[in-house]
Amino acid sequence: MNIIDELEWRNAINQQTDADGLRELVEEKKISLYCGVDPTGDSMHIGHLIPFMMMKRFQLEGHHPVILIGGATGTIGDPSGRQTERQLQTLEQVQSNVEALTEQMKKLFGFGGDGNVKMVNNYDWTHQINIIEFLRVYGKNFSVNTMLAKDIVASRLEGGISFTEFSYQILQAMDFHHLYKNEGVQLQIGGSDQWGNITSGLDLIRKLEGPEVKAFGLTIPLLLKADGTKFGKTAGGAIWLDPEKTTPFEFYQFWINTDDRDVIKYLKFFTFLTKDKIDELEIKVKTEPHKRDAQKALAEEMTKFVHSEKAYSQAVKITEALFSGDIKYLTADEIEQGFKDMPTFYASKDTKNIVEWLVDLGIEPSKRQAREDINNGAIFMNGERINDVNADVTVENSFDERFIIIRKGKKNYSLIKLKEE
Repeated sequence: MNIIDELEWRNAINQQTDADGLRELVEEKKISLYCGVDPTGDSMHIGHLIPFMMMKRFQLEGHHPVILIGGATGTIGDPSGRQTERQLQTLEQVQSNVEALTEQMKKLFGFGGDGNVKMVNNYDWTHQINIIEFLRVYGKNFSVNTMLAKDIVASRLEGGISFTEFSYQILQAMDFHHLYKNEGVQLQIGGSDQWGNITSGLDLIRKLEGPEVKAFGLTIPLLLKADGTKFGKTAGGAIWLDPEKTTPFEFYQFWINTDDRDVIKYLKFFTFLTKDKIDELEIKVKTEPHKRDAQKALAEEMTKFVHSEKAYSQAVKITEALFSGDIKYLTADEIEQGFKDMPTFYASKDTKNIVEWLVDLGIEPSKRQAREDINNGAIFMNGERINDVNADVTVENSFDERFIIIRKGKKNYSLIKLKEE
């Protein structure tokens, strides 16, 4: 199947400006296409990944992605569905975010110098345009009536919208025109909320370059979970690509815990597994859901893609250790990942009796209860059962002199961080 057929099978197409024209174009040649992200933060989250996964599919088919980091548009702010203006960031913060997102994109797409993928920053061409040129060359080609009719703007009119955010669609249209003219880009991909901006860009290209130009737009559907909530949102917040914000273990756990009703949809959207493999996993979801083979495949593919093979292996190791309770073979770094959200206590590195130590930390309410739990075999230190109320806790009991893990009962874990003296 060609790339459009594959996107349709994966239910990854929401709207197209000219479906027949785009299909004909990608069948006759390899095209350049672009998708952009604004540097509103120093990391993307998995919601940002959706259109870029489609860009990656085009790349794997031999097409030429152009990844745009919005160093200019990020200083303005895309009007959101919320009824408030975005808080403007300093130029220094925007630049710092640009650098962080650029590194993430390099990891996802690879930049080996083969010309198959290119990174651009719209600040490079936008900051050179003065206000007179902006109004004469670009502003003259936009009807305020048409701009007001765009869904994202219309939804903000009652509460008010600044000229700054109102003008965002002009800047994004300028991007599409610049990339069409200078990079040969003929397709823009974006989320469903970008439809108005994409069509504004196409209108500008045709006004400046002629009505017969071959340029197209394609949007990705809004991805919802089976319960109707927005994909990527969890009780703990966003799932980030930055391992400092969301550890590879947490990232893996997000995917492994996918609802049976959603897992095939996510496999189609987020993995590069073949149709035959996904069809096979779909059967397993129906016949052997307890094995969670589809979730395991999803978690493996995504953790390897965003992080690495090593990070995936480490996440599996932590998962298996937590399930079995046998954690003594984990490294300190793996302990830090796996127990990040566990109740945390702080202790000195001084040697101390186990009963007094548990009470002083607050893990046990009293010495009597601590002795009782130890005698009943309910206390585990670093995966090993503690049976002796006279045992001492020493720095040798720790993971790399950094952590000690106490388990009380079957699942009640506590992370103890050892303080530097």
